[in-house]
Amino acid sequence: MQTTFTPEQLTDPGIKRSNEILRTCVHCGFCTATCPTYQVLGDELDSPRGRIYLIKDMLENERVPDEKTVKHIDRCLSCLACMTTCPSGVHYMHLVDHAREYIEENYQRSFSDRALRWILAQILPYPMRFRLALLGAKIGKPFAFLMPDARLKAMLEMAPKTIPPVSRNDDPQTFAPQAPKKMRVALMTGCAQKALNTDINDATIRLLRRLGAEVVVAEGAGCCGALTHHMGKTHESHATAAKNIKAWHAEMEGEGLDAIVINTSGCGTTVKDYGHMFCNEPLAKEAAAVAGIAKDISEVLIDLLPKGAPEFTVKGTDTLTVAYHAACSLQHGQQIKTYPKDLLKRAGFKVVEPADSHLCCGSAGTYNLMQPEISKQLKKRKVDTLEAKSPDIIAAGNIGCMMQIGGATEIPIMHTVELLDWATGGPQPPAMTAEGKRTPEVPILR
Repeated sequence: MQTTFTPEQLTDPGIKRSNEILRTCVHCGFCTATCPTYQVLGDELDSPRGRIYLIKDMLENERVPDEKTVKHIDRCLSCLACMTTCPSGVHYMHLVDHAREYIEENYQRSFSDRALRWILAQILPYPMRFRLALLGAKIGKPFAFLMPDARLKAMLEMAPKTIPPVSRNDDPQTFAPQAPKKMRVALMTGCAQKALNTDINDATIRLLRRLGAEVVVAEGAGCCGALTHHMGKTHESHATAAKNIKAWHAEMEGEGLDAIVINTSGCGTTVKDYGHMFCNEPLAKEAAAVAGIAKDISEVLIDLLPKGAPEFTVKGTDTLTVAYHAACSLQHGQQIKTYPKDLLKRAGFKVVEPADSHLCCGSAGTYNLMQPEISKQLKKRKVDTLEAKSPDIIAAGNIGCMMQIGGATEIPIMHTVELLDWATGGPQPPAMTAEGKRTPEVPILR
């Protein structure tokens, strides 16, 4: 694709990077076949190719974003299926992130939009604030039908039936390995996940220790910055990301780290991109070092588990069918497609995949709250294809997907690591009993 940025424009690092990306696009249209919003809406401007044209025009002409451009950029899930499909290697993620930052800086949204985005940015990355918000949403959930704004209704409907008690495993500390030590890792405990589902980090710690890893929860680490980053709020996202970089780099410089383990794939995609996010900032070197050892939990488990079939303590896992949902941020954002399935199969489970497994479930960070109508269509499509496989369990590697899918099916859904923990001697995942039913409610405080 030809571009006409001036030499002055290209002195801006963001414009320079976007120009590089735009020039790799040959507008072939392969991306339209795998774009969820194009599949649902059928509008060329709701495909990656259409959005690329809008972004190019907006950036080249340095124009104030118009409502049409903002609408179609906002509708992008950032699922990155287009990057998997693209034969030219167009790095759409960096391009759309830059476009969102430009929109945030140059477009005046309506008061309701600004207020909603501010609320999400001030609540979701902070676990205790999020817990309080979930309690309020749980109280207001029966009255969701009265909400005039579909986005507010979606927020109330998001409230889970149960809010788990705080897990002290998420506090800064070090867990000793329970087998001969093979590595020392830092676990990213996250933000929203600590409020929505504490079982995931608990299972991750147990499993890593059992396999010979010393696990560190670093002082000062928290939200990865993804939620605000995808809103174009660069200052907020970089502020929280910088805390992680400093916390983890201190561990790297101290007793050393072999990996930074991330069990929420949406966070993993962002942390692995810290090197790019901070390439023009004082923390560039530290950010690149942190990004270089960031790994999804499945990548670490593949390295830790011995070759061949490991010893599993749970009998009868081969009688359970697990439908594996591939989170977009894992299969497209990090290009990790086989490890979770391989690990589940080694644990004895029968693993099946839904039709169109490359398509997004509609969660996509805050997308299900900001674009509820499109999100609901994608959720229904995903749940229908999963239920068509008649599984006993649904497994996923991202808390957002788990909440999205779990709210529309009675099939127990849990993180892949919970099943692997159970199969290697850990407790049965709380999301199910031996009969495959959901567990009774638990109080928020013990």
